[in-house]
Amino acid sequence: MVAAGLAALGILILAQSGAGAGLPRPAHVVVIVEENHSYDQIVGERAAPYINQLVREGALFVDAHGVTHPSLPNYFALFAGLTNANGDGCPATGIPSDAPNIASELLAAHRSFAAYSESLPSTGFTGCAAGTYARKHAPWVHFKNVPASDNRPLSKLPSFEQLADVVYIVPNVDDDMHDRGVGDGDAWLRSNVRALVAWARTHDTLLILTWDEGFDAANHVATVFVGPMVRPGKYTEHVTHYRVLRTIEALEGLAPTGHAADVAPIGDVWR
Repeated sequence: MVAAGLAALGILILAQSGAGAGLPRPAHVVVIVEENHSYDQIVGERAAPYINQLVREGALFVDAHGVTHPSLPNYFALFAGLTNANGDGCPATGIPSDAPNIASELLAAHRSFAAYSESLPSTGFTGCAAGTYARKHAPWVHFKNVPASDNRPLSKLPSFEQLADVVYIVPNVDDDMHDRGVGDGDAWLRSNVRALVAWARTHDTLLILTWDEGFDAANHVATVFVGPMVRPGKYTEHVTHYRVLRTIEALEGLAPTGHAADVAPIGDVWR
């Protein structure tokens, strides 16, 4: 019984540390978050030809889910493994502003992070909204342990060679499918991401495309990993924003944050 207990403890420790999982260490990880569409509204949808090209080229998780509703708690889950207490309220409540998150842990490890929001008025802007920019889609603004200089307009995206180790990109509410349709969001991705995907293939870069929440009963969302380290195909394990975050943290060799510590990193999609 003691031996069995120790063996189980060892498995748990391995899962939480990412050790022994055979995980790659990409040069860069780029996370792009879209809005308010369920899996069946995206995968196989004729209005989204570019997204479905990425689906064919990458690893599609067919059992991926948001963790709650509405938008902002899901963004916090994907960034810090936590959810706030006041929905899309601004400013957010219920999460300490010094809580560990993917950015703070990268910076503590002397690595780099940057977030790029389309239509953000200026670097470090903390307002709740401005035109088609919405702070409810930019969780890093909440944290005092994330430098304001890492909260940047998408227009400031550097040459790909200068990307941070981990990058989050959020389109504005017209281009992320929040206020406009699937076809509009697909066209935006083709125009703004295609060159990055092509560059990633030869520069050891992982692209993660996901949606904040689905509008079906299961909160079912499309989540796709694309990159040279990924084995294309459909994967059936249960995935949430916590597990996506846990995977990024494991790829970067970081301790898990928030509820990401409760799950194991995704380990079966790597070449």
